[in-house]
Amino acid sequence: MPVIRIIVLTFFAILLGTAEPALAAGLSSPEAPNIWSLLPPVLAITAAVIFRQVIPALFAGLWLGAWFISGATMPGLGTSFLASFEVYIVGAIADADHAALISFILMIGAMVGIISKNGGLQGIVTVMTRWATSKKRAQLGTGFLGLAIFFDDYANTLIVGNTMRPVTDYHKISREKLAYIVDSTAAPVACLALISTWVGYEVGLIDAATRDIEGLGDPYLIFLNSLAYSFYPLLAIFFVFLVASTGQDYGPMKAAEQAAAIAGEGAGASSGATPRFEKELAEINPAGDMPHRAINALAPIGVLLAGVVGGLLASGEGDNIRDIVASANSYQALLWGSLLGTATAGSLSVAQRLMTLDEAVLAGIGGIEKLVYPILILVLAWSLATTTQQLGTAGYLIATLSEAIPVQVMPALIFVISAATAFATGSSWGVMGILMPLAIPLVAAQISVDGVIDPAQLAIFYSSVACVLAGSVWGDHCSPISDTTILSSMASGCDHIAHVRTQMPYALLVGAVAILAGTLPAGFGLPWWVGLALGAGLLVMALRVLTKPVRA
Repeated sequence: MPVIRIIVLTFFAILLGTAEPALAAGLSSPEAPNIWSLLPPVLAITAAVIFRQVIPALFAGLWLGAWFISGATMPGLGTSFLASFEVYIVGAIADADHAALISFILMIGAMVGIISKNGGLQGIVTVMTRWATSKKRAQLGTGFLGLAIFFDDYANTLIVGNTMRPVTDYHKISREKLAYIVDSTAAPVACLALISTWVGYEVGLIDAATRDIEGLGDPYLIFLNSLAYSFYPLLAIFFVFLVASTGQDYGPMKAAEQAAAIAGEGAGASSGATPRFEKELAEINPAGDMPHRAINALAPIGVLLAGVVGGLLASGEGDNIRDIVASANSYQALLWGSLLGTATAGSLSVAQRLMTLDEAVLAGIGGIEKLVYPILILVLAWSLATTTQQLGTAGYLIATLSEAIPVQVMPALIFVISAATAFATGSSWGVMGILMPLAIPLVAAQISVDGVIDPAQLAIFYSSVACVLAGSVWGDHCSPISDTTILSSMASGCDHIAHVRTQMPYALLVGAVAILAGTLPAGFGLPWWVGLALGAGLLVMALRVLTKPVRA
């Protein structure tokens, strides 16, 4: 790896040294885009893969883009470094819609922090664990609990893994199986949830990618329409419950389950796993004497959802629900819902004397702290998108690829590229931030007539949006260096390599079915619900074939 890093750094040093005369002869712009416009996002992706750090990689791409925009002179190399922060990052934060989304994400984090510390989430867990009275119920209960904690993948992983581990150990379910269920109901659920710490980030990227595209409407509505084409997350969740309900496994997971049936909790366990996340666990676990009341989590979540729905209905206009939602101010609705949900969580905690006002505020701040890193990624992604727009990157891709690649296969290609990049970097959010501003304008241009998107091909557009998100989740889900994959192993007390090895065959199967039965046929006109049903049927058949007993 050090050799690869040296080679990459040397390449870019030579590039910077020779770029000035070449760029002076033909600097890329929206009116005359050229291959130079690809370098900022390519640098961001390459640096993220090599160094496995998304924030420095995004900033490097931003700096390079700002340098190109300034004229790519050697004196401008230093001033563009300052402009990256002063002009582009500050500009991204100052945008009113961006500020609204950041505020929404922060408020969601505060609500999660409060309902974690006031015992509300543990109340939901307590109800679910009482129901898990058999091996099948323990697996299904773990899956249902993963669905219930839909608003944040980190909270989901830490709470479900640590809470259900004693229950699954008692029923001799392998730690590998627990880690798989936890991992497959964390990011896949959070990326689909209508309200979560993910949705503000996703809507923000969609907004940045579609601002110059006519006739698409509200970015939150685009996100909602794309959910039907999120075949991988939907089928991944379905497969979790299919495996849990049938009790059938194949590959390394089958061996792990057989070992656990004999050895109990020792199979796949890692004694040093949980202490690594003592700080994170302390942040989400309530005090020992705190009553576990599910209502203290359910009520704020209910108010949050009602606030968003009410905000959409109040700010929209039209003769039917679809028209009202399409014309609504989604940023306003998200802000209203998150504020009301957080206020409800804090009020319930203080009114029941579960926490003082100071403790509730500190719990909210603790939840916000976990989201600083994702927000930094989002702001840098917005900033990088601004430079690629000014350089005409999307225009160059459109001119180069629009005729070379049929638009019907573009969603599948986007899924594969997103998945491969996320697998290599271990970051779904970073990949979304880099690829969304490039892929979406490309597809929109391919399905547009005289600058207006053909309504008959909107399904391809929504599928492309979904494939950036779904492909990123798949890569993140399988990557051994992904934070959620590592967190799932540790919270479940499972050896990390064993978790990756046993989960990979399941994720590969679901990913292949999602592309072949859902994404590709949808590109050629198959209704999304047919593709989803076909994919579910293929998974049922595949599980039966793969788990068929071998004859002696």
